[in-house]
Amino acid sequence: MKLAEKQQIRERLVAEIDSAQELITELEALTQPIAPDCAIGRISRMEMINNKSVNEHLLAKTKARLMKLEASYSLLEKEDYGNCRVCKQPIPLGRLMMLPETDKCVDCA
Repeated sequence: MKLAEKQQIRERLVAEIDSAQELITELEALTQPIAPDCAIGRISRMEMINNKSVNEHLLAKTKARLMKLEASYSLLEKEDYGNCRVCKQPIPLGRLMMLPETDKCVDCA
């Protein structure tokens, strides 16, 4: 993998890590416990609990993705970065730019 390509991926990883960290902060605020008497306008307590559940699921997925992004960032300088973990073939730059945390090519994924 060329140095310019690694730099593009590094920039993408940093942007994705920052974005995930911001989203985690927002979701943590949205997943706070709901007071029993809390209702906002027409929104019922059950709707608030449902929304909280959805946000908790998204929070867990975002934290898992953040861990993968950080792991990919730490492996960026390795010689075999950008090669599929399964078949050892190069992962196309477009795939790495779309999913910078990926470690598999399309065929092996």
